[in-house]
Amino acid sequence: MDKNSLAHTRWECKYHILFAPKYRRKIIYNQIREDVVHILSELCKRKGIEIIEVEACPDHIHMFVRIPPKYSVSEVMGDLKGKKFADDF
Repeated sequence: MDKNSLAHTRWECKYHILFAPKYRRKIIYNQIREDVVHILSELCKRKGIEIIEVEACPDHIHMFVRIPPKYSVSEVMGDLKGKKFADDF
């Protein structure tokens, strides 16, 4: 069975997500880029979300992800930005 299919359905939910830290501080690219990318990939892996592409710009992050239909985009963003804590993972 394909990983993007269920008993009677097939899904392909891809989203381009952009998010920025508070006040758009320009520290992402130089100082914490690798840490942010590692943390985001670990959180996505735990939820079964596939990161197709990610880019950390100086003051924001672009992500192209494949999210299973059982999660809403707002729920995933809340998890990634830390609005819900690790008990849900």
